[in-house]
Amino acid sequence: MTDGPKINTIGADDNFQTTLEKIYDQDGTVIYNFEVSSNEERIPEPITLQWKVPAINVKGVWKPTTDFNKRIQADWELDNMESRISIDSPVISLFGNSDENILTFACSNAINKLEMNARLREEDNCFYCHITFFTEQHYPIKNFKVQLRLDNQNQHFSESLKAVSSWWETFDELKPAYVPDIAKKPLYSTWYQFHQNLEVDLLLKECKLAKDIGYEAIIIDDGWQTFDSNRGYDFTGDWQPDRIPEMAEFVRNVHKTGMKVALWYSVPFCGEKSKAFKRFKGKFLTEDHRWAPVFDPRYPDVRQYLIDIYSSAAKDWNLDGFKLDFIDDFRFYKDTPTQLGPDADYTSINDAVDRLLTDVKEALTAINPEIFIEFRQKYTGPAMRKYGNMFRAFDCPGDATMNRLRIADIRMLAGNTAVHSDMVTWHADEPLEIAALQVINTLFGVPQLSIMLSETPKEYVNMIGFYTKYWNENANVLMNGNFLPSKPLANYPTKRVSKDGHAIIGVYDAWVVEFNEEYKSMDILNGQIADHIVIRSTKDWGAYRCKIYDCQGNLIREDNVVFSKGVLEVQVPVCGIIRTEKI
Repeated sequence: MTDGPKINTIGADDNFQTTLEKIYDQDGTVIYNFEVSSNEERIPEPITLQWKVPAINVKGVWKPTTDFNKRIQADWELDNMESRISIDSPVISLFGNSDENILTFACSNAINKLEMNARLREEDNCFYCHITFFTEQHYPIKNFKVQLRLDNQNQHFSESLKAVSSWWETFDELKPAYVPDIAKKPLYSTWYQFHQNLEVDLLLKECKLAKDIGYEAIIIDDGWQTFDSNRGYDFTGDWQPDRIPEMAEFVRNVHKTGMKVALWYSVPFCGEKSKAFKRFKGKFLTEDHRWAPVFDPRYPDVRQYLIDIYSSAAKDWNLDGFKLDFIDDFRFYKDTPTQLGPDADYTSINDAVDRLLTDVKEALTAINPEIFIEFRQKYTGPAMRKYGNMFRAFDCPGDATMNRLRIADIRMLAGNTAVHSDMVTWHADEPLEIAALQVINTLFGVPQLSIMLSETPKEYVNMIGFYTKYWNENANVLMNGNFLPSKPLANYPTKRVSKDGHAIIGVYDAWVVEFNEEYKSMDILNGQIADHIVIRSTKDWGAYRCKIYDCQGNLIREDNVVFSKGVLEVQVPVCGIIRTEKI
């Protein structure tokens, strides 16, 4: 049992009563119930829970979508982290110099907006942690209840994050969706190579080529619904297949190649040139958006309109999946109406989004229980696991390091939801080994590809095919094994996953690989522009049969290698793979 930090409640006025009750205290984890209540419905002012912890052995601060910025922040800089149904996750982790957890704190409120942070105050060298509720409250409440979880267990910080994810799953309002097998398969996307200029015959040709090298589904991204190729959203909202008018026939032809098919939809947007814009005039969260007016989901007819669009597409075109995009644009804007029409049935935008996506998922799975639904960062939090079964790293074209980092950040909180890479792409003149970096950095997520295969040289296709075949053969370990990313401030220069005596280690920088427990087999992915890997064995592990492959899958050599205690340098081609089996 531990007393834990003293938590102060700040900002509650006389109209609201607050209570903070400890309900669990075991093995370094403390959970509190926090309740705000009033005798009658009122609009609360922001209320903050704040506590401090000494800044001892804290190397950095992990937040779900800070990318490269995991450094310590002073209390006088930067805005707070925002979490709501479609942005981030309500969790922050302070980690130490050996990747150990110092403090991981989380809130059960993953739907409504809150602000949180952990920043260093220079006057006393303590981290001041806080969670603030009701920062955009524009409707009255009578009762509000959440849980707060603080974990200072001495374990790898990723284990504390995984424990938070499991804790979220215990709440009825955060039960994850079923994940079909197709959500766990490599996927081909049209975005980076086609953008909006889709051609049916070429798409079918690409499907056949992608299927031949191990890809099982295709996402037809933006462009299928319009002839407008300006990357704009003026025609969103009606969702008629102008560019692919015989959509059902097209889907049938894709199915003949063996590929599943998903379509892209920008869910919130209703372009000014659409028929829907005139129909729903007055029912937008804003008309002053950089892309297009944003539907107001607080109206039931708006929600039903969107549900009917997706349901009709699933039935009429026999779709296998949906990429539901821009969910984070359902939010409160400066011109969002607070006074609603009489037919609105929600006052909270976030609650309305929850209702919309819940009903969308139920409608689509009633048509096809195996349907897959993709969301991308930043809407990859615990609430979104209720409706989607695939989370994708946010767009980072040509950025292998960012892809690797974002996969890890999503994965530590995603449970069994399939975590996908952003689509791999590169310049046509990129050298083979540099292009290979783009692929090898995705292998701890489900690979997505966005390359025009019919125009790609044979050795590049061989490279893609080799990695994809390796991923498919080792998917159980890669997806379901114990995942351990290292050194978040260094952008995870190594990643490790292990299951049933098989370990897979990715090395992405000049780093020494720790061989620190006995495995029946161990694969090391050389994800760097270097021709060797340095392995440090913590014990005498004995002899292994060792096979070395280049990035096209050619077997370079095969030897018996003894892993004795100490350091061993193994020669391996750039972006090659070392595969070892215990003798």
